[in-house]
Amino acid sequence: MATLIRNRQIAANPPSHSILRLEPDQDVAAVADRLVHVERVEVHFPKFGDGRGFSIAKLLRERYGYKGELRAVGHVVRDHLGPMEAVGFDSFLLKEDEDAEIALGAFSDFPIFAPAKLHR
Repeated sequence: MATLIRNRQIAANPPSHSILRLEPDQDVAAVADRLVHVERVEVHFPKFGDGRGFSIAKLLRERYGYKGELRAVGHVVRDHLGPMEAVGFDSFLLKEDEDAEIALGAFSDFPIFAPAKLHR
């Protein structure tokens, strides 16, 4: 089972009724009016080398002012946690074979990435 990291801690994954899931090829502007009605936006990373989700997160936080939970899902691995947090992600559903305890170390191993403060 995949593990959720939220706010730099291993967390429970309670159900949510208002989730908007974005694929890397979706236009954020086309769904911007829905952002006020959702408590969580999930941005899907289909493979390791697909960085379009980073741009989506930055747009959601900076251009559209999304302040709710922003979760990275799909191929989410330890090495991406710092950069993901820097663009505004605050929760991460790790890839199935990622060790959550080891993944948490990414936040201190890569101090170059500062957390985004835009949504807090």
